[in-house]
Amino acid sequence: MRLSTAFIHNRMNRLMVAAALALFCCHCSNKPVVYHSDKLDRGTIQISVDESFKPVIDAQIKVFESSFPDAHIIAHYKPEAECLKDLLVDSIRMVIVTRQLQSSEEQRLKDALSFIPVQGRIAYDAVAVIVNKQSKDSILEVSDVKSLLNGTGTLKLRPVLDGLTATSTVRYALDSILKGQELGKTVTAATSSQGVIDYVAGNPDAVGFVGVSWIGNPEDSVHVRLQKKVTIASLRCKICDSSVYVKPNQVNIATLQYPLVRGLHYILKENYEGLGSGFANFLIYERGQLIFRRAYLWPARMQFEVRSAGINE
Repeated sequence: MRLSTAFIHNRMNRLMVAAALALFCCHCSNKPVVYHSDKLDRGTIQISVDESFKPVIDAQIKVFESSFPDAHIIAHYKPEAECLKDLLVDSIRMVIVTRQLQSSEEQRLKDALSFIPVQGRIAYDAVAVIVNKQSKDSILEVSDVKSLLNGTGTLKLRPVLDGLTATSTVRYALDSILKGQELGKTVTAATSSQGVIDYVAGNPDAVGFVGVSWIGNPEDSVHVRLQKKVTIASLRCKICDSSVYVKPNQVNIATLQYPLVRGLHYILKENYEGLGSGFANFLIYERGQLIFRRAYLWPARMQFEVRSAGINE
């Protein structure tokens, strides 16, 4: 399928979220949402997570549940806009997405729930640009990326994104790369990040956009296999004085040298110390932050030094 209407879908999804919040508020009883069946380290909750971050959040949940055997986190992976709509679903305790709530959204949720959900940045991620192994175009300017997405470029590459509607990668492409311009008619949609990688691996003229947590870890055997199927493109450094091209590795995310960096945020719909708070605490403190670091994202809540190193022969 083509994504010629993705821009419209993206804007419609935002309007639908706002309308749903407003409608929900009209019928709310102004009573606070309270859960009593779980504690910081026990119970069962459901969360909605941007599909782009499935590998690293799966790792977080695995370690958390192994540390607290009576705790169970059930994650639903879906496009970002669907995660935000789930803030209205009683059974969903937390969402993990690439943006914070806007002030208007906070107010509507406060009217509906009688409290404002807790939110915070937990890591920094990057959008990786990937090309087929046979492609000669693996060193790109940001302007090349923009022209590929809006259909004005001269490079003979076909862009593919990770969804049909407002996924976080589609939203990032529209808001941060295209600055509100519409996606070109040549843009193709896969149904997931894995679908993007498979499509690029099978089509020599394809260029894909995926979260780096799907493919950027050189110590993960799955990522290593995927890196053998496609090439991660280098983009011109965002802040360098000279013509330096960089990949979305950890140091380039931390120093903002890679130009396509975005944040990862949690939004917790809980007004007491329940299991959602316990999992949020795990994500923002040492063990969770080290898991983000091991996944080759950049931790947002712990200070790590980036040092230059040399090898003396």
